[in-house]
Amino acid sequence: MNDPRSPFGSQPPYAGRPSTMDAQPTVQTTAFLTHAFTWMFAGLLVTAIVSTLVVSNQTLLEVAYRSWIVLAFAQLGIALFIQAALPRISATVALGLFFVYAATLGLTVGLIVSAYTGQSVFVAFVSASAMFGGAALYGRLTRRSLAGIGPTLIIGVWGLLVAMIVNIFLGSSPLGFAIAIVGVILFTALTAYDVQRISVGGYVNMFGSVEKAAVFGALHLYFEFVNIFLFLLRLTGSRR
Repeated sequence: MNDPRSPFGSQPPYAGRPSTMDAQPTVQTTAFLTHAFTWMFAGLLVTAIVSTLVVSNQTLLEVAYRSWIVLAFAQLGIALFIQAALPRISATVALGLFFVYAATLGLTVGLIVSAYTGQSVFVAFVSASAMFGGAALYGRLTRRSLAGIGPTLIIGVWGLLVAMIVNIFLGSSPLGFAIAIVGVILFTALTAYDVQRISVGGYVNMFGSVEKAAVFGALHLYFEFVNIFLFLLRLTGSRR
């Protein structure tokens, strides 16, 4: 899945996600959101450090280029394992696996951003931050339940994945452009959905643990931000 021409760093960790908001906001909402966002930002920092090393080191860049298929399967395996095993493993182990996932994704992100100018990468990052932040704020503050759009968005992610795999073989620029537009919209909407689900305690109810729920929420938010950034880079970036 980690085709250097593709903005996905990994297949989406959405298998088995419940589609209903099954809890009500509590006084711990802010603290829980802070917990999830803290781990998400820590994961992004790990990815940024690794990707910077890849871009600045020709040897690492060549390793990432030659190994992107292996990286794709490794990232998919880690993401699916975290999600499947989280009820049985400790939050500490899950967090460690999350950082391993973030580090391996840094290799892929470094490979992708190396094809674009530094200014393009900066503009895409700032734009992604603004879109992600706006969606997160909406998800936190809106009184409208977003539970109903969850299943549709998840189906959309898998449909987008299929379209991207097809386009690897077709190599169609118009289709790639359309995929990037849909990707930005889809992952922005998923950000609002996930933030609301975190806010109402849905993931806590799922795992029975605030710590595990925070790691799970961080994984989803991290994945959404990275994909918004990479899709925007595909849309607006200037290649070297």
